[in-house]
Amino acid sequence: MSDLVRSQDAEVAQANTAAKIMVYSDDRSTRAEVRTAVGRRPGKGAPTVEWFEAATEFGVLDLLEQEVFDLLILDGEAAKVGGMGLAKQLKDEVQNCPPILLLIARPQDEWLGRWSLADSMTTFPINPRDIQQKVTTLLGARAR
Repeated sequence: MSDLVRSQDAEVAQANTAAKIMVYSDDRSTRAEVRTAVGRRPGKGAPTVEWFEAATEFGVLDLLEQEVFDLLILDGEAAKVGGMGLAKQLKDEVQNCPPILLLIARPQDEWLGRWSLADSMTTFPINPRDIQQKVTTLLGARAR
């Protein structure tokens, strides 16, 4: 019985630990839409989320130096430095890069997402169920 209690305690502790997620977009409304769609807890058994935002490539790089993130959500359509190029740069240059969820404009852009080494993709307009499921899956993969 003590193993069962420890297992339940571990699950509760995991659920109570906030996941750090950074969302990158040059568009403030896109960042807000992502936060709203994912919510405070994206799925059953998922941790609560502590949100960080970046509007520029330099903001992303600065935050990555300050914090350890569980997930990055990058806007593939961001102006100047798009999320696809940034994802590729981060996967190539950042040791132990967190999983990346890439927001793409069209399903046909999925091949670019694969090129960027993104771990998962979702399309605009953002579907709350889809993004919640993908965030929950990526956070679970990171925890293992």
